[in-house]
Amino acid sequence: MREISIGKRKIGVGHQPFVIAEMSGNHNQSMERALAIVEAAAKRGAHALKLQTYTADTMTIDVREGEFFIDDPGSLWRGKSLYELYQEAHTPWEWHRPIFDRCRELGLICFSTPFDETAVDFLESLDVPCYKIASFENTDLPLIRKVAATGKPLLISTGMASVAELDETVRAARAGGCDDIILLKCTSTYPASPANTNLRTIPHLRELFNCEVGISDHSMGVGVSVAAVALGATVIEKHFTLNRAEGGVDATFSLEPDELARLVEESERAWQALGKVAYGATEVEKKSLVFRRSLYVVKGVRAGEVFTRENVRSIRPGHGLSPRYLETILGRKAVRDLERGTPLAWHLIGTSS
Repeated sequence: MREISIGKRKIGVGHQPFVIAEMSGNHNQSMERALAIVEAAAKRGAHALKLQTYTADTMTIDVREGEFFIDDPGSLWRGKSLYELYQEAHTPWEWHRPIFDRCRELGLICFSTPFDETAVDFLESLDVPCYKIASFENTDLPLIRKVAATGKPLLISTGMASVAELDETVRAARAGGCDDIILLKCTSTYPASPANTNLRTIPHLRELFNCEVGISDHSMGVGVSVAAVALGATVIEKHFTLNRAEGGVDATFSLEPDELARLVEESERAWQALGKVAYGATEVEKKSLVFRRSLYVVKGVRAGEVFTRENVRSIRPGHGLSPRYLETILGRKAVRDLERGTPLAWHLIGTSS
């Protein structure tokens, strides 16, 4: 599998997980807050910040009834029309450049999710290093071909998609000119429950599509994302806000700054812990071998005296013979006087009585 580069970051199993802070609509229509989110993400160690590029008019039409109105009692956005929701959540296009500029100043990679072809053209003018396709657009093959034609790395959320749909999507991206694809395991509920996350899909996706795989995680906390790393996720995307209590369209399932810092730290620890298949003492463990049990004289023994369970025991430290030899040694004679606390060795042990 080819190694993927986004900006100066390498993406792959040999590298620290790539952590993306998703701003989405958590700016609450305040440019000042948007820039504060950028600064908080950089300070807490995120590697990238992601936007969403659309307008209410490019997403839907201004109708406030029927299927255009959200009346699901379980929805975070109940009582709004789709148009109203996207008006509230969108990031004004004139904000993009100052947000991109501030990210670059702080060492953050900045990119976005386009929701139609005009958004792709606009983002190309900002020289984005990569693109993200949202779950709800992962079957929009014309959009995927448009993005793929840029030749830039493409992250695709897999929410709701069947294997057949994902196969069609990946084939379209590759045929369109994209060689660097990262599939993000995603559950398209807000928030998502751990029980509905199905992380075991991650290695299966990697095997099926021979590409990098990560997670777009809408669950609460950092546990799901850290667990995903153990299953091979090389990218983590989480929604991010300054303070959930201050509200916002996605605030309920977004991380706060201290949680983001913990995600970066714990996901790196999980990645470091993967290591390789290994048995026996590692180099750093060798000093601990002394704390194994071994065979010691625990009661003074005279030359010619027989070793018994009363004068030989398996104790710490590990300078004597292995405990596996205890039955072999019992009944044999000491070749010389041995003081209490002497580690047994073969040259101290004679024949049996």
